Amino acid sequence: MAAPASADAIRDVNTRYHDAAAAQYDTKWGVDYGEVGRNQVRGKLRKLLGNPLPTFDRSLEIGAGTGYFTLNMLQDGIVREAVATDISPGMLDALQANAQRIGVTVQTVACDAEALPFDDDSFDLVLGHAVLHHIPQLDRAFAEFRRVLRPGGRFLFAGEPSQTGDRIAAYPKRVALATAPLWRTLMRARPAEGYEHPDAHGAWPAEHEGLDGESLEPFVDVHAFTPDEVGAWARGAGFDDVRVRGEELLANWFGWVNRTLEATAVPEDIPWLWRQYAFRGYLALQAVDVALLEGRLPPKVFYNLMVAGRKPS
Repeated sequence: MAAPASADAIRDVNTRYHDAAAAQYDTKWGVDYGEVGRNQVRGKLRKLLGNPLPTFDRSLEIGAGTGYFTLNMLQDGIVREAVATDISPGMLDALQANAQRIGVTVQTVACDAEALPFDDDSFDLVLGHAVLHHIPQLDRAFAEFRRVLRPGGRFLFAGEPSQTGDRIAAYPKRVALATAPLWRTLMRARPAEGYEHPDAHGAWPAEHEGLDGESLEPFVDVHAFTPDEVGAWARGAGFDDVRVRGEELLANWFGWVNRTLEATAVPEDIPWLWRQYAFRGYLALQAVDVALLEGRLPPKVFYNLMVAGRKPS
């Protein structure tokens, strides 16, 4: 995908898409705030922070969306006080609704990652999940992450697409698109109106302002990383102990096939049994990735990259 010339255009498209997607976001991506979701978040954190997990007095999540990481961390007591930011007010409204439903308290602030409205040395942990690839100016963002962290504070980001993994993911997506009409027939699902599959190498739409929120999905991602690149952003900002690792291979191939199929259908037509199969299958292959692949293969072959580091004391 060719990125737009303007960072403001990237922010505008991301805001409008995520505002529109907020209401159905948790359903679409299988976001869970029960024991399954908490286990998922704990597993990701242990890969970057070790076991047992530390406890943080005050955390700041960047691009928190509907609250997947922060709300599950609050429930587990991994963070005592949390601030969640996002460029999308609609996402933060959904996050607060989730927080009220599960009985935790979190402060939300709508802002850009490149200009955080917080004092220096304000947080013990800065984190994010699947957010760096949406941010147009990563050098400014990492400088802000370092500024707001207290000396010795930690940062971590997970769920960032690798360049190799992103290219590999194109193949299961194409298979899913080719079989989508047959799949919808078997599921007795109607085709989604106006659906257009995202082309990872397409052009930024000259008239994207005329598209509605959901149709902007192909244009919200602006980066895919090599392990060296994502580590360089952190080291360039002055972080120490920077570590990058890969996560999820088989699980993401499986997940991309299923998500691509589901995106071609009217959501309420997709059977409950199919959703259970897709979700349980993803968890099973995720366990295979952890047990057999993540410690043996180089980070660049995985779909997701994870990065962590520390602000010098």
